[in-house]
Amino acid sequence: MKLNKTLSMVSALSLMAVSLAACGGGNNSGNASPSASGVSPSASSASPSASASGSAATGELKPEEGAKLLVWESKDERVFTDEIAAEFTEKYGVPVEIAEVAPTDQVTRLSTDGPSDLGADVVIFPHDHLGRAVTGNLVLENDVFGDVTKQENSDSAITGVTYNGKIYGYPRAAETYALYYNKSLVKEAPKTWDDVLAISKTLTDAKKNKFGIEWEVGNFYFNYPFIASTGGYLYGSNGTDKNDIGINNDGAVQSMTVYKSLKEVLPVKAADITPDIKRGQFTAGDIAMDINGPWELAGYKAALGDNLGVAPLPSFGDKPSVSFSGVKAWYVSSYTKYPNAAKLFARFASTKDAQLKLNKLVGSVPTNKEAQNDPQVKDDPVISAFVTQFNNSQPMPSIPEMNNAWSPAGAALTEIWDNGKDPKAALDAAAQQIKDLNNGTAK
Repeated sequence: MKLNKTLSMVSALSLMAVSLAACGGGNNSGNASPSASGVSPSASSASPSASASGSAATGELKPEEGAKLLVWESKDERVFTDEIAAEFTEKYGVPVEIAEVAPTDQVTRLSTDGPSDLGADVVIFPHDHLGRAVTGNLVLENDVFGDVTKQENSDSAITGVTYNGKIYGYPRAAETYALYYNKSLVKEAPKTWDDVLAISKTLTDAKKNKFGIEWEVGNFYFNYPFIASTGGYLYGSNGTDKNDIGINNDGAVQSMTVYKSLKEVLPVKAADITPDIKRGQFTAGDIAMDINGPWELAGYKAALGDNLGVAPLPSFGDKPSVSFSGVKAWYVSSYTKYPNAAKLFARFASTKDAQLKLNKLVGSVPTNKEAQNDPQVKDDPVISAFVTQFNNSQPMPSIPEMNNAWSPAGAALTEIWDNGKDPKAALDAAAQQIKDLNNGTAK
């Protein structure tokens, strides 16, 4: 599910690497929104929405006469949507066409294809693109099924698909990172970062390029636990307040001391730890533990077999590690001519049963609380580890200012790791840079 990274994240990190060009297609502010192009969603999409609410009051939301839907889906997860669409058509008599569009491209595509009647009725994208979709008037609120969506899904998932207090998405999968470990080198997953340090001291041989643990130490996405687990945060008010920056508060500095201490067992420059290099080292048995996401699961299983273990991230004493997470969700286009049918599909394709089907077919991590506790998921030690970590996560902020954090935060991490800079001083500088970028005063 690699980007899926979340999601989105991968793209944000790519943008960071080319000088902050978030997350996937996050740097698309130049694309016309419906309002910017002078085209508004059709009147036909507004009135059925009102009737949908009325129908929902009686529990009888019905698709419009002659409705047909176009749904955008990723190539990697097309197998799921083919099946769920066939079931939807059988139940509601609404034909569904599926077109393959990368989730990170869908907001941009909808902003151009929507006004031309070429856009999908139902789209799916990582939640950190939601702010751009809402401010561009591209998606409809999840009004009919909003309450049941909130009841059924985890708090982290609902936070992810909510913008300015309104729920827009229909969550279907979660994405975060956890601790992979090689059971031939580490018998049991470490519970705390102190355990990680102790284990790694027995396994590290820098001259032979062998280490107890390795992760992308200069990447803000993977290092958010060293900010948030003891009280730090990026933006306040659940990631919605760009003026409240908490990456340099006392809590953040406290957990960053743990981050800095790990340099003892990983004496490697930040730039020398790339996804490809680390992947090769872990599959070859040269590193015992890796912090990574479910997108690496298939390759790691193939390489290590029964020796592969996955666990939630180590804790900071009695405080669990708080990771960044992404939420993939369905959204209904504001341009759809059939909003009733589109809302029914988004709901149908995101229920407990749908999420369990998605998990079975592509190994996704459910957001639905009952699905998370279903034996199919609960008895799977790998997926259940990701579920546990997801429920200890914070969704990446979906406001556009999220893009402004990657580069300054990554630079601060690199300064601390490579050059031993004082964490407080490095984080203060990063916070100021982010503030300046948010206010348009960066030099």
